[in-house]
Amino acid sequence: MNKNKNWIDQRFPLTKVWNEHLAEYYTPRNFNFWYFFGSLALLVLVLQLVTGIFLTMHYKPDTATAFASVEYIMRDVNWGWLIRYMHSTGASAFFIVIYLHMYRGLLYGSYKAPRELIWILGMVIYIALMAEAFMGYVLPWGQMSYWGAQVIISLFGSIPFIGPDLLIWILGDYAVGDPALNRFFSLHVIALPLILVVLVFLHIVALHTVGSNNPDGVEIKENKDEGGIPKDGIPFHPYYTVKDIVGVVVFLMLFSAVLFYAPALNGYFLEAANFVEANPLKTPEHIAPLWYLTPFYTILRAIPPILGSQFPGVLAMFAALLILVVLPWLDRSKVKSIRYRSWPYKVALGVFVLSFVFLGWLGMKPVISPEWYVSLAGSIGMEIETALYLILARFFSFCYFGFFVFMPWFTSIGQTKQVPSRLTE
Repeated sequence: MNKNKNWIDQRFPLTKVWNEHLAEYYTPRNFNFWYFFGSLALLVLVLQLVTGIFLTMHYKPDTATAFASVEYIMRDVNWGWLIRYMHSTGASAFFIVIYLHMYRGLLYGSYKAPRELIWILGMVIYIALMAEAFMGYVLPWGQMSYWGAQVIISLFGSIPFIGPDLLIWILGDYAVGDPALNRFFSLHVIALPLILVVLVFLHIVALHTVGSNNPDGVEIKENKDEGGIPKDGIPFHPYYTVKDIVGVVVFLMLFSAVLFYAPALNGYFLEAANFVEANPLKTPEHIAPLWYLTPFYTILRAIPPILGSQFPGVLAMFAALLILVVLPWLDRSKVKSIRYRSWPYKVALGVFVLSFVFLGWLGMKPVISPEWYVSLAGSIGMEIETALYLILARFFSFCYFGFFVFMPWFTSIGQTKQVPSRLTE
């Protein structure tokens, strides 16, 4: 074994990579529950790549046969139903894990110096993942796949001057059809997965360069012993590789429960309309993307058209994504972890999380007022000028953007607690 290892080391730095990124990569010793989600995101990425390869073997990217090929996978391919449900459930699981991973970054200030580049790469991964999920959502060529694509892609046509030409360039036609399906298929199975793998690699390299954050926000590299080893650090392997296995087991138990007993999860993971083949002549009663895209869809709908153009809403939707990238420069607090933050930040973060959840919920609702609201308004003589859902969408959109706009202010006021010099248990 030593001879084989030495032979490899002479040609490839296997031992060096193992030591630098696992055995001798020192991480804070006080990681908690929130630090499971980085490794779980990597697990789900591998799951999606593997199941996607097997689905590609049987899928046909053609508007005439795409839906039938998915049905063939579900009904005739050995274990095809399992592979398809693993992939569709994995898409939602991916976003659940990513959102919790991002929330941990907000809790403990993992975006602050010296980890700004890690955060930026993470946000680019998030945006690429949204594009990957949207294009994959179109491929089954069900009713919601077709009409969702028709609605979302048509928004590019609202961009001034270049919109109409850009729309035709994206679609390769004047409407969602065969050229668009082929383009989305090639991007979904080749281009975007490669981009995601490269971005994840860069994300991990950047993380291992500056070191991991921790619930205290204390830099363990600033307190080392005579041998240059952080006093509050432990090797990632075997301590956290073993700990992550516990998180993986629990995650797979929950994942399997959904996979085998409720893969559609009452329409949240797979909508009923998408089990019907796409029909350009029959519009569904209510068109909405899957839950992980609905917060930004709500922001899009909350902005009223100007001069018949939906461009302000499109601008707000993209701004809601891009504003996340500049978060490290908006936070003026001298401490990182929420354990030592002032109360204004804690309140603002709670409002932001609630607004994001409600924006997601509103994105799955129609714009028209609910029946109980119409009845109540009629009974007390109120004039309904705007739907209740639209009022709420605008309110929570304001809360979402307000978190970033007012961050320089509420992170610089209030009394913060004293940050310890060493990690706490």
